[in-house]
Amino acid sequence: MKDYETFSNFKVPKSSRIIMRLDGRRFHNLSKKLNLEKPYDICFSKSMVEVAKDIFKEFSPLFIYTFSDEINILLSHIPFSRRIEKLNSVFPSFTSSSLTLHLKKNFPQDNQNSGEIARKLSNNSDKISFIISFDSRIIPVATEDVCSYFKWRQDEAWRNYINSYGYWALRENLSREEASEKLKGCKSSDIHDFLFSKKGINLSKKPKWQRRGVALYKKKKFISGVNPITKKEESSFRNFLFVDKELKIFDEDFFRNLAII
Repeated sequence: MKDYETFSNFKVPKSSRIIMRLDGRRFHNLSKKLNLEKPYDICFSKSMVEVAKDIFKEFSPLFIYTFSDEINILLSHIPFSRRIEKLNSVFPSFTSSSLTLHLKKNFPQDNQNSGEIARKLSNNSDKISFIISFDSRIIPVATEDVCSYFKWRQDEAWRNYINSYGYWALRENLSREEASEKLKGCKSSDIHDFLFSKKGINLSKKPKWQRRGVALYKKKKFISGVNPITKKEESSFRNFLFVDKELKIFDEDFFRNLAII
């Protein structure tokens, strides 16, 4: 019967780095059921960052970039002997479980004084009572293309940011279909002007994590202390996981400084 497992030994190229891109499946339903704040819910964003931290601790990637319901994971050491079936099953299942746990934890703790959230939690019996899932894809990437890939995803985060603010501003007076139709063919500058002139929203003043996403990577930290054996003060550098919510626009210097390219 083992012969029926036709695809179980398919592997990613041995000399390649890969990016795992995980996307939330039908998260518009999740948003409705949790009554998330539009266009950005800080509690949901915090939960996604906590998920990225869990992935970092479990799989030790080089770099993670997340925005909205998307997580991009750059791996150099590829687990599971590079087996595609394993990668495409374990990563999304791990991520789904992690997000479920963090949503359960973060919503009541971070919003316990919010009447609206309290009502929402009461209606859901303070539980996430629905199934959360992610899809995944494997992207082999050459070192010289790492910056281009993440710049592409950051550009998508920016487009998503502008369109989300535009859409939800229009939804105040229009139906879902009317708002979507009105946005078709609009330039970014048109949406900027509309939001500023009609709603007083300055998109350039909103938090950077909304505009550019969030990155997680290792940084070195200088520490000093007393050696318990020699009793002398010693200094060294230690790596720690850094959550960057103030991202600059990705360029090659950014990734060179992290020794990723």
